[in-house]
Amino acid sequence: MVDNLKFSKSLENQKFQKADEVNFAHPSERICARILDFYHIRWLYEPTTFPIEWDKKENIVKSFAPDFYLPDFDLYIELTTLNQRLVTKKNKKVRRLREIYPDIKIKVLYQKDFKNLLIKYGLQYHEKVKN
Repeated sequence: MVDNLKFSKSLENQKFQKADEVNFAHPSERICARILDFYHIRWLYEPTTFPIEWDKKENIVKSFAPDFYLPDFDLYIELTTLNQRLVTKKNKKVRRLREIYPDIKIKVLYQKDFKNLLIKYGLQYHEKVKN
């Protein structure tokens, strides 16, 4: 098994974050972070990058950094609210991560899951585009 510790930042020394302290890649990530903050769930944004493909010389050629890590649950979260072509690509990365790192727990939240989360918390879906 690949030693993923050498490829990740030390999670033990990471400062836990708040939604307004981070520059997110996508507005949906900020909304997810605000929900986590509201429930006092500690999280880190993209703290670990997992190599998932190497060339013949063992150089890393493809990696994957899940959006959130929830240390109290030892769980990574990946939000996938993009178009289907990108979702398929991301699903391949998640499958590969699970093959190489079977002890890593990861949950993928798809667009429908995200919409349901917004509905549950009384947010409008169009709010997801606000940063």
